[in-house]
Amino acid sequence: MKKNGPSSKGAPAGVSAAGTGNGAVPALTNNLEQTLGTIKRELGSSPDLKIRKFQIGSAEPVWVAAVFMDGLVNAVAVDEFVMGALLGNSADNTAEEMPRVPQERLQLILDRALELGETTVEDKWNEMMLSLLSGNTIILVDGCSKAIVGGTKGGEWRTVAEPSSQIVIRGPKDAFVESIITNIALIRRRIKSPKLWVEFMKFGTVTNTDVALLYMKDRAEKRVLDQVKMRLEKINIEAVLESSYIEQLIQDKVFTPFPTVYNTERPDVAAANLLEGRIVLIVDGTPFVLVVPTVLAQFLQSTDDYSQRFDSATLMRLVRYTSLIILLLGPSVFIALTTFHYEMVPTPMLISLLAQRENVPFPAAIEAMIMEAAFEILREAGVRMPRAVGQTVSVVGALILGTAVVEAGIITPVMVIVVALTGIASFAIPSYNFAVAGRIIRFGFLIAASMFGFYGITLGLIVLIAHINSLQSFGTPYLAPLSPFSIRGQKDTILRVPTFLINLRPDKLGQMNDNDESGKDNKTSDSGKDGRTGA
Repeated sequence: MKKNGPSSKGAPAGVSAAGTGNGAVPALTNNLEQTLGTIKRELGSSPDLKIRKFQIGSAEPVWVAAVFMDGLVNAVAVDEFVMGALLGNSADNTAEEMPRVPQERLQLILDRALELGETTVEDKWNEMMLSLLSGNTIILVDGCSKAIVGGTKGGEWRTVAEPSSQIVIRGPKDAFVESIITNIALIRRRIKSPKLWVEFMKFGTVTNTDVALLYMKDRAEKRVLDQVKMRLEKINIEAVLESSYIEQLIQDKVFTPFPTVYNTERPDVAAANLLEGRIVLIVDGTPFVLVVPTVLAQFLQSTDDYSQRFDSATLMRLVRYTSLIILLLGPSVFIALTTFHYEMVPTPMLISLLAQRENVPFPAAIEAMIMEAAFEILREAGVRMPRAVGQTVSVVGALILGTAVVEAGIITPVMVIVVALTGIASFAIPSYNFAVAGRIIRFGFLIAASMFGFYGITLGLIVLIAHINSLQSFGTPYLAPLSPFSIRGQKDTILRVPTFLINLRPDKLGQMNDNDESGKDNKTSDSGKDGRTGA
């Protein structure tokens, strides 16, 4: 089977035999009725298939048909295109003598259509059907074996609204939508540069989903760009319904909980990453775009870091890194202390902990597992329930459950506090995918601590750091700029220096700026955005 890779022309492999029982590929014919009949059979006489037939010319009238899919087109554009292409700009053209030669008829209509906007001529069935199903209008002329395709894409789309997941206190309030054209426009409004290049591709042998590849021609590293294109060319899949399909097929390593492809629904974040030399992938039908390459520090940064003073931003970053440590090690450290290392706990606190455990039937490790599982169930229930009641269910459920298990003597009060603190820490991570990775790894540390105490935690940390250090994202080290260490990169990783000092693009993502000086005279920078890591 043909690989369904990037292409700006032609239809992917899955369209050729669509709707044909014996696998034969239909063809455009000179007979208008026969061609229309084949289209109807291909689409199963779908009720959203609309066909308008006209007769133009005076002495020898010619039948023509306009074919489009209702709901996928802009109705106003269809009327303008059909009336303009078939009838011209004046009523006198209805009586205009049509040429006898079919090719000249087609050329006459094409000349009129070209004045109205994007118009092409197709002579291949697959390409014509793909254009029809993409929202374009097809004009067929009796006696001609070619079709005129008019750009009338439209239909109903969700309007641009505020982000639902990446909320900021100060910054733009618009988010990507499901329309790929709208999403590209949202980025171009922020980067008004001819160096912003866009390449279109199609993926999915059945869905034929449009995917846009965006990069700054003068900033994106050629090695990374070539690697992205190479991985995209290897994709062979029937359906692409969300950007996660592409993400899972191009990621560097499958068996790792850590995401190596960044996703965002914020146009300002995508634009910022483009300015840093990264590459953005926009998938039609989803508001979440992909950004590559990425590094670990990127998942702990927020747009608010660049809309606030550097000292406030640094404090918030330190809070996030502290939250990550609590998320990973909070319950496991408590288990190690109360199970293996009593001598490290102050005597008054130890007496209090032992008193709480007097009537509890489970060891601390089982307690933690029960509470962590209950907390994850409550979290998932809150997400899946209707928005109006989801948050209430999560909060009330946690309060009732926590009180009940303590009063029943199943769980100690201090364990409820530890698990609740761990859950709150997970919400401080800006990236949902990265927070999920932390929640998964937390259970591994729980098991290690319950078996070997701090020795198990130490061994787990060694394995975790070694694993993270082995990860790469399209050739970029996942721990950069910490490993390999870069002094320049420390300006905007864990700490954030004042804005006028951040004037260089990341080391590993492309060429550095020509101006290598930092100071008050050079305040034009790539700051004011999410995703700056100095990697």
